[in-house]
Amino acid sequence: VDDSRARGKPMELIAGKKFKLPVWEAALRTMRPGERARFRCDAKHVVLYPLVSKSLRNIAAGKDPLEGQRHCCSIAQMHEHYSLGYPDLDELQKNPQPLIFDIEVLKVEPPGSYQQDPWAMTDEEKLQAVPQIHKEGNELYRQGKVPEAAAKYYDAIACLKNLQMKEQPGSPDWIELDQKITPLLLNYCQCKLQCEEYYEVLDHCSSILNKYEGKEPHEPSQVAVAGTRRPPRSGDPGSLPTDNVKAYFKRGKAHAAVWNVAEAQADFAKVLALDPSLRPVVSKELRSLEARLREKDAEDKIRFKGIFSQ
Repeated sequence: VDDSRARGKPMELIAGKKFKLPVWEAALRTMRPGERARFRCDAKHVVLYPLVSKSLRNIAAGKDPLEGQRHCCSIAQMHEHYSLGYPDLDELQKNPQPLIFDIEVLKVEPPGSYQQDPWAMTDEEKLQAVPQIHKEGNELYRQGKVPEAAAKYYDAIACLKNLQMKEQPGSPDWIELDQKITPLLLNYCQCKLQCEEYYEVLDHCSSILNKYEGKEPHEPSQVAVAGTRRPPRSGDPGSLPTDNVKAYFKRGKAHAAVWNVAEAQADFAKVLALDPSLRPVVSKELRSLEARLREKDAEDKIRFKGIFSQ
């Protein structure tokens, strides 16, 4: 039915976490690291395997492993019960049968040394894990391990987004989580800039800026503040969020990289309007863009000259 070896990452099982298939945990307790064994399990012990398999397949596909299991209305739950989205799992759920599991123990980690994936954490564990994951991402970035740092920031964002989904949009708790997400998302965008994944940077920076577009710093709806270190005070002149400046700057660099010249210039102009002290940095980016444009124009002239001379 399934082969975890084809998914590129071994399956991980945390003992004592009330896993849906207790028979797996019981089997693993009889094994040693490096050992491989085969277990035949009666149908009554693997009734929930289709649900477990669906979650594992979702993880391998980069989806939410609990997709379809949260906030479902009665109609959605009925549909979920009817179909798991995989014909073979639907058939197995309809007609349970004994299953054979070929298990190899690659590694055993002692309590306290294992960092769970965000989806496997409780809400409290997610909130407690974010500062440490953020710190690990910063350290990886300093070491030049940019893709690895991006993965850490992504995990931290996933933890907070999962918690935010359970709050009423605009509520104090929702706002607090949103303010924690924004700096992480900007760090993630910085990594993506260096990895030359510019369109992802455009999407994320725009998502930050669009939330607060048209909001004045003195307006009562201070949900509009992205990642500020303190809520702006009423009547506080010019206290626009510093993270908005960062978002405009990163988006400007991404626009420049994909030849959206007018958009890049507009974003850099916005940066200067919000923080004139950044003029040297912005001027450097604009000079770089102008130099690239001149180089591109020269290449185009040569290319078109060759075409028309034929």
